[in-house]
Amino acid sequence: MVKKTILAICTLFLLNIVTPTLKAKALTFGELPTKQTSKQWSVQVGEAEQDKGLIKPEKGKFHTYSLKVDNIGKDVLSAEIHMFRNEPNSTTKFALFGCPPDNPCREIDTNEQAISLAKQLNDGYPYKFSNFLLAEKATELEVEIVWTQKGSEGRPLKETFTFTAE
Repeated sequence: MVKKTILAICTLFLLNIVTPTLKAKALTFGELPTKQTSKQWSVQVGEAEQDKGLIKPEKGKFHTYSLKVDNIGKDVLSAEIHMFRNEPNSTTKFALFGCPPDNPCREIDTNEQAISLAKQLNDGYPYKFSNFLLAEKATELEVEIVWTQKGSEGRPLKETFTFTAE
């Protein structure tokens, strides 16, 4: 009888330790805006704009946020910004935005856009994405910046900023 009681207490104790680690975590930000910086970039995730015509969060499906990227380092020649989310139980990352079906990416001069974005960032105007969707099941948001430095045009640089569930 004493052995069964001790075994039951030990089992309950172990379950109390293990159970919290088994809970699924969704990517939620405790406080917005949240920011990460490097020597070159400042990346901030904030509350989404809620203007008419913009998507609204949908409980059980997705949240909405905004993104602001500032160049706080040296001037850049070209810049591209990509956003990805993870999928539970998968090593694949999913892009948060792409090209619309009626305007395929291959028809867009991405080099021209990268140069235009770099000029905007160099002039002190941040890249702003006022309202984007993030699936509730995501536990990670990855913002990837690929750029070329003036004087090193043939060698792209990349930094990744990862925001994870709290």
